[in-house]
Amino acid sequence: MYRKLFIIITFLLPAFASAQNKTTNIGETTFHFNDAVRKRPLITEVWYPTSDTIKKHNGGFQPFARLETVKDGKMAGGKFPLVMISHGTGGGRLTLEWLADALVQNGFIVAAVDHWGNTYDNKIPIDFLTAWERPLDISFVLSNLLKDPKFAPAIDQDRVGMAGFSIGGYTTIALAGGMLDYEALKSYSNTPGGKQEMTLPEFPGMADFIKNHGDEVDESFKKSPKLLKDNRIKAFFAICPAVGQGFVSKSQFKNVDKPLYIVEVESDHITPYKTNAQHYHELIPASKFLLIKGKADHYVFLGEAAEPVKKESPIYFNDDPSVNRHRIHEQVSGLAVDYFKEKLK
Repeated sequence: MYRKLFIIITFLLPAFASAQNKTTNIGETTFHFNDAVRKRPLITEVWYPTSDTIKKHNGGFQPFARLETVKDGKMAGGKFPLVMISHGTGGGRLTLEWLADALVQNGFIVAAVDHWGNTYDNKIPIDFLTAWERPLDISFVLSNLLKDPKFAPAIDQDRVGMAGFSIGGYTTIALAGGMLDYEALKSYSNTPGGKQEMTLPEFPGMADFIKNHGDEVDESFKKSPKLLKDNRIKAFFAICPAVGQGFVSKSQFKNVDKPLYIVEVESDHITPYKTNAQHYHELIPASKFLLIKGKADHYVFLGEAAEPVKKESPIYFNDDPSVNRHRIHEQVSGLAVDYFKEKLK
C-alpha cells in the first residue's frame, strides 16, 4: 500500500498547498543518471530558485502537501549553495520535499536521489542491507550536477551541504567521514535490541533474507571502500540517523572534520535515539545534537498526507494526537536553513 500511495505523488502535481509562505518560486527538474560501473540507475529530483512564474493548477484529489513548482523552469540568476538529500529506507526522493521547499525558498539548490533498490517502487532485498552503496550514489550524482550545462554555472561548488533521514542519516555521516564497522553491526543485529531495529515495515522479511543470504551481504560489504567521505561537501545534517550500532569507537570518526548537526525525536521506535542519534553524538564530540521531546515517532519526517492516505497507511502518516507534523517540519527545516546558511558561507 505504501508503494501505491507514493507512486501517486509522481503523477498528481501539484498536491494540496502547504501553509508555508512562498518567497521564491521553485523550479523542478528530474534527472535520470546512470552509474554504469556499479549498474545503478539514479533518478534525481532537483529543486531550485526559478525566475519563472508559478501557474496555478486545478486538479482532483491530492495525497500529499507540497508547494507548487515550475517544471523545468528557468534558473534564477546568480550562484547558489547546493544541498544533497538522501531518503530513508524504502522511501524515495520526494519524501523530504518539505525540507527541499524550505531550502530553495532561502536561496539553495536541492538535489534528492532515489537510491537504487531501496525505494518504495523498487525493492531489492540486497540493496536494503548494503547501505555503503548510498554515499557513492550521492557522490556520483554530485559529480554529474557539477558538470551539467544548466546547473553547474548556478552551483557554488565551495558551498555544498548534505542532509539525510534514517538510513539517509547514516549516508550523511558516512559522507562526512564516518567509517562503519560491519562486524560490530552484525554482532548487534543478533541482540534483542538489534533484532528490534532490524524489524522494518518497509522490509518485513529482512531477518529471513539475512538468514538465507548472509554470505551475499558479507561479500558486498567486503567490496565497500573503508572511507566514503566526499571532501566537496562542507556541512552535514542528519535526521534520525540509523545503524549507529555499527559505530563503537571515536576512531571511526577520525576523518570527520566538517560540521555535523544531528536531529532526532524522543519517541523514535525505528531508530531509537539512545543507540543511534545520541550514540553518534557521543562519539563525535564536535557534532551538534537536538532531541525533540514528545511523542513524535520516526515517520513524522515523511510528508504531510491527506486524510484518505492517513487511513490507508496509518503507520507512516498518522501521529499521536499531541504531535503536529507540520510544525515539526517547520522547526527542523528552519534549523536546517539556519545551519546551512551559517556553515556554507
